[in-house]
Amino acid sequence: MGLSHRPLRIALIRHAESEANRDKTIYERVPDHAVPLTPTGHEQAAKSGKYLRELFENQPVRVYVSPYLRTLQTLDSLGLNDLIDGPREEPRLREQDWANLQDTEDIERQKQLRNSFGHFFYRFTHGESGADVYDRVSTFLETMHRDFEQPDAPQNVLLVSHGLTMRLFCMRWFHWSVRFSETLRNPANAETRVLLRQPDFRYKLDRPFEQWTQYEPTERERSAWL
Repeated sequence: MGLSHRPLRIALIRHAESEANRDKTIYERVPDHAVPLTPTGHEQAAKSGKYLRELFENQPVRVYVSPYLRTLQTLDSLGLNDLIDGPREEPRLREQDWANLQDTEDIERQKQLRNSFGHFFYRFTHGESGADVYDRVSTFLETMHRDFEQPDAPQNVLLVSHGLTMRLFCMRWFHWSVRFSETLRNPANAETRVLLRQPDFRYKLDRPFEQWTQYEPTERERSAWL
């Protein structure tokens, strides 16, 4: 890929507050993909949309969005429709699959098992491991790089997705280790991370992810952010 085709900015945003962020038992009644935003979530997304509009300098944006209801609603509430020409639903950016309709007590038990087994490799019953999500994000990156080559490719790219998916996208992009990636927290609802193109055409994150366990990043891992 020619360096000149690389976009100036690749912004990642987690969906805004959903009904499941307030009440996890909703997964017993509603499929994960059908969980909607709360009124607060719509407000969060609108606020983030104002920030993104300024970041994108009111210029065109190519959007890839998870097909889950909460991500589609987040995109709509960002208020950027005039900058977007046909957002692309991208199933590979969906949330980690944990199960179908869920047993809340069982999922909590499995979360405890995941802590001892390892967050990246633990596979939920009838669901996915973090490693599975990493694999599908990797194939999405190949598609995205091919899209960069299109003559009309805009200089701004936006991914509307989920917390773990965002982290694993960055893990794949910056070649972070499993050990480091397992220490990172998900961003908050409607929170962003932005990959900014540098003069050497490489990218750096505008800010790091918070860590929930102690681990000293390597020099290479630290070099991923400004």
